[in-house]
Amino acid sequence: MQRIRNAIQLTGLSQGELADLYSYPAQLDAPWVRANFISSIDGAATSGGLSEGLGTPADKTVFLILRELADVILVGAGTVRAENYGGAHTDPPRRRSLYDRGLGGERDGAPPPIAVLTASASVEPGSRLCTDATVPPLIITTAAAPQERKQRLTDAGARVIEAGDIAVTPKALLRTLDELGLRRVLCEGGPHLFGEMLEADAVDELCLTTAPMLVGGAGRRISLSAHDFRTLMARKHILLDDDGTVLTRWVRRR
Repeated sequence: MQRIRNAIQLTGLSQGELADLYSYPAQLDAPWVRANFISSIDGAATSGGLSEGLGTPADKTVFLILRELADVILVGAGTVRAENYGGAHTDPPRRRSLYDRGLGGERDGAPPPIAVLTASASVEPGSRLCTDATVPPLIITTAAAPQERKQRLTDAGARVIEAGDIAVTPKALLRTLDELGLRRVLCEGGPHLFGEMLEADAVDELCLTTAPMLVGGAGRRISLSAHDFRTLMARKHILLDDDGTVLTRWVRRR
């Protein structure tokens, strides 16, 4: 029987080896958007309404290393509310080590900021996003968003950035991140944001975990968009865990 090409057993891989497997391209001159999602075998993006309901130890391991490598973590406001997002809590020595190796991380070991895309600035200043964060979150919003909301978020410690008049396009979003020097972008959802980025041809790769379970129900897919599209992807690698979890990395074909 022929083995699956590029399949690697996760057990026994060191943190350094995982970082090498998931490293971003070197010397980026523009943002590189990596999305990270999990789904069940039957295609559901959530269980019990949350992606966390699908989580496995292997998925958590890769989730953390992807955050260690990133310059910024991008999420939509709906995901922030549904998943009760707080700030990223990464390992400072590991972030410094990754920086020294040129793989990502941060010189001072600080975690990547959470960047929230919300045209209406609809994020609660008292949420964990602001109260449980070492690095101030970035609120990417519009000039039309209520000024009172933006001021309350600023007072709560967030950095509020206007990147459009009444909407923030994927192009404007990436331009804003680029101007901030945040080029290793990790998109963690949700499906609407991911779908919009895909439809705009603004996603470079997808890291997808398939959890070893069937959930049924009417769970959403990992991407939702107004129109169909075809984005061809090339398989970079497959990681296999003993519990049946399958972790794949797909890169857009150029």
